[in-house]
Amino acid sequence: MADPSSYRPKPGQIPDSPGVYKFRDEHRRVIYVGKAKNLRQRLANYFQDLAALHPRTRTMVTTAASVEWTVVSTEVEALQLEYTWIKEFDPRFNVKYRDDKSYPYLAVTLGEEFPRVQVMRGAKKKGVRYFGPYGHAWAIRETVDLMLRVFPVRTCSAGVFKNAARTGRPCLLGYIGKCSAPCVGRVTPEEHRELADDFCDFMAGRTGTYIRRLEKDMMAAAEEMEYERAARLRDDVEALKRAMEKSAVVLADATDADLIAVAEDELEAAVQIFHVRGGRVRGQRGWVTDKVENVDTSGLVEHALQQLYGEETGDSVPKEVLVPALPEDPDAVSQWLAGRRGSQVSLRIPQRGDKKDLMATVQRNAQQALGLHKTKRASDLTTRSRALEEIAEALGLDTAPLRIECFDISHLQGDDVVASMVVFEDGLARKSEYRRFQIKGFEGQDDVRSMHEVIGRRFKRYLQEKERTGEWEETPAPTGPVPAPQNDTTDPGAAPGQDPSASDGTAPDPDAEPREDDGRPKRFAYPPQLVVVDGGQPQVAAAKRALDELGIDDIAVCGLAKRLEEVWLPEDDDPVVLPRSSEGLYLLQRVRDEAHRFAITYQRAKRAKRIRSGPLDAVAGLGETRKQALIKHFGSVKRLKQATIDEICEVPGIGRRTAESVAVALASAAPAAPAVNTATGEIIEEDDGGTTT
Repeated sequence: MADPSSYRPKPGQIPDSPGVYKFRDEHRRVIYVGKAKNLRQRLANYFQDLAALHPRTRTMVTTAASVEWTVVSTEVEALQLEYTWIKEFDPRFNVKYRDDKSYPYLAVTLGEEFPRVQVMRGAKKKGVRYFGPYGHAWAIRETVDLMLRVFPVRTCSAGVFKNAARTGRPCLLGYIGKCSAPCVGRVTPEEHRELADDFCDFMAGRTGTYIRRLEKDMMAAAEEMEYERAARLRDDVEALKRAMEKSAVVLADATDADLIAVAEDELEAAVQIFHVRGGRVRGQRGWVTDKVENVDTSGLVEHALQQLYGEETGDSVPKEVLVPALPEDPDAVSQWLAGRRGSQVSLRIPQRGDKKDLMATVQRNAQQALGLHKTKRASDLTTRSRALEEIAEALGLDTAPLRIECFDISHLQGDDVVASMVVFEDGLARKSEYRRFQIKGFEGQDDVRSMHEVIGRRFKRYLQEKERTGEWEETPAPTGPVPAPQNDTTDPGAAPGQDPSASDGTAPDPDAEPREDDGRPKRFAYPPQLVVVDGGQPQVAAAKRALDELGIDDIAVCGLAKRLEEVWLPEDDDPVVLPRSSEGLYLLQRVRDEAHRFAITYQRAKRAKRIRSGPLDAVAGLGETRKQALIKHFGSVKRLKQATIDEICEVPGIGRRTAESVAVALASAAPAAPAVNTATGEIIEEDDGGTTT
């Protein structure tokens, strides 16, 4: 625990300008980000008597080891910079909302030549227009099914679309009139895009225009005695009206607004948002958060606005935002929202009428969401706490292992040997911290040696981070050989902004100039309280030996053997047997199984990539596009191998130097093993045209 007076800035050193400040811990990790109109006044509040501080604020300032700030010109810039840094550094003491579910959206892929209507989840993509979010995917499909009568836009996948174009036959929707069948040329790309634009306009709330136009066409067809066409138009009008009825009118027509309500107690808060477009509720979503900082309702609203609109632009930001309490600086927030939208945005508290009544409904939803969340979490927290306590008691640990790392080795008969590292914090998986390793220290199958190498590489990186941040004066000399931490690869889902070595999988040069710490989460900066290895006594001994060689003696090690689910400790001849009903054993099994899943997934992907690789992969600078151009030009790798350098240069995009590299790579490549027809046992030979006989 640090004393805030030890890093308090000198009097007069802090400017009285608007800006954003960051608190860092002893590891130089950013733990809190805040903004202020007056930095001097705001920061002074953190360095008063600890007894006068809120308990959460007191915990933060005693965890921190330094504070720094950045001066900006306006409060709007401070708001934007604060949001950017919270997203970048993920500070542990900032309120961060998390979705209570993955909400589906109705998406139209306007960036494609033939736009497609589909259900999408996750991060929003460029060139796609979104409507929603919806509570359930089936609600989207029901709405789309009704609207395809009037707007027969493509809904099929790329594979189905290409297959229909190849065969010249549309899918079932094309036959029943719910798709305009652009795949077979029934409509031009321009006509299909016009249908997609009309679909988007209707979903955006401009419904009256299309219904009036259809009713006018229906009356005209009836007058001309085209009764079949009139009946079809009548059914189209009914379909659109039923689609509109699925989202009831709650406000006056053409009202675009988002209503945000907050329900909170001393520890947690729930936020509910209703998206109203064209006077109708077009979407609903909810967030929950732990109140890890001292924040009131206005602060919660400001954080919600930042997360809701921080990456939105244009019409995604509505004309009006209704909130239960205004942020501390409503004018700055309104200007920021206007900048995101490109026009004026009204931020206010509803006082009367329909908007106040609808806000009461949103508030009830928030209260129910908070109550449901606390009911679920109470049982979950109790179970996880009991599991961690049982593990600590069984292994003789001083405290519960709040961070557990588990390692597993995977291979296929000694080939493609890889390892995984999964992380559980407070009994929950922390997938952004998962890591993967390639075993490079030796060839062949040796799980014990592989485990020793992986543990050594992981904790050598930890010691390098610890030494670089100045946590000790002198690095203890290892007592044995330590494998170089090379070729580490990371989980694709790892958090952005990590160590630059995460991109190419190599460790930084220990002799290189140390890089200034930026406060982002590092690959191996956080030490665990417990290391679990998948295996028995040999694997545990290898892991313990790797830690001893590095001089690390404050991290517990154990192994979980699959045969009888025994827990092995270093230097113990007999295992620890936990009861089958033990929550601690169940947690260890979950950690072990997750490490196994992550390792075998990586091993299979690596093996599949190796199988798909060919001699052209060895040519430096030859990308996938030019590889395909070469194969398409010559028809097969065999014919490409027989070509001269001048003939290879004839391929568009292939220069002479590249052609020479291709020729050398193909000439030095080992001949491929002959393919065998498993049904007949015959050897299949490739002819000059690239086909097999």
